[in-house]
Amino acid sequence: MTQIAVIGAGAWGTTLADLLARKGAGVRLWAREPEVVASINREHVNHLFLPGAALAPEVRATGDVTEAVRAAEVVVSAAPSHAVSAVMSAAATALRERPLVVSVSKGLEPERLSTLSCVLVEILPRGTEIAVLSGPSFAEEVYARQPTAVVAAAREHDVAQRVQQIFATTFFRVYSHTDVVGVELAGALKNVIALAAGMLEGLGLGHNTRAALITRGLAEITRLGVALGAEPATFAGLAGMGDLILTATGPLSRNHTLGVELGRGTPLEQALAQRPTVAEGVNTARAAVTLGERHNVELPIAHEVTEVLFHGKSPRQAVAALMERELKAEQWR
Repeated sequence: MTQIAVIGAGAWGTTLADLLARKGAGVRLWAREPEVVASINREHVNHLFLPGAALAPEVRATGDVTEAVRAAEVVVSAAPSHAVSAVMSAAATALRERPLVVSVSKGLEPERLSTLSCVLVEILPRGTEIAVLSGPSFAEEVYARQPTAVVAAAREHDVAQRVQQIFATTFFRVYSHTDVVGVELAGALKNVIALAAGMLEGLGLGHNTRAALITRGLAEITRLGVALGAEPATFAGLAGMGDLILTATGPLSRNHTLGVELGRGTPLEQALAQRPTVAEGVNTARAAVTLGERHNVELPIAHEVTEVLFHGKSPRQAVAALMERELKAEQWR
């Protein structure tokens, strides 16, 4: 029996822990919140982050991250992006020799302005195999066994293929890839576009506007990704276009629903205070703009999103600023 630790008991981490346990793995799930640990171990339900979803009894929760990873052959890093460095640094002290670590969080490390796999390379023992898992996958729908397709990426293809085998089920199809940078950037940056798409809905704008936003959003995600060494084709696949469409249109998207509230005039602080979960696009927007400036890549949508989030610009003013930009050819660098 493969021993797996899932570090982070949000909706996604909990769903993957349940999926892996039902495949026959021994699963330890680390949660920061004592009430989450208690509810999973007593009632087999994560009432805070995945309410109403009965978990496999084999999923055991703990509040001690070193206990979770000590015997693990595979570690799933599922903490919010801003917490990955601290949480996985604590876990690193107890890792067994050469574990496989799979990052499933979608964001950028706000201090380093780097992808999460790069953070893991820095803090985990040398020789640790690192992969990422991303793609269009709402936790609630995966838990409900709805057919879903995602991407496992690692620099060595055999590592990506190993991740395929670990996670794949009859309803959860996993493709392999070696463009780690592209897969991670696509998963992080689509949250920024999803915030913008939600703002458009909150403003009462229609399908024409949303289609333009998603298309041009994919263009700027691709520009930044290519500048950072990613393969352009990655952004046309599941991790890119697939996840962007899902997150920018789906009502289960935390970033989209936050954007709707902002579009309707709710202040950011108030909107965030009402949520127990993290909307990764907020921190990622600022990180993306900084990366764009550093690499001389223009990111007009991400720029306007940061203006709304952090500088008091109204969503309607942001839309006007995008529409009134200098006219360009559609294909440009």
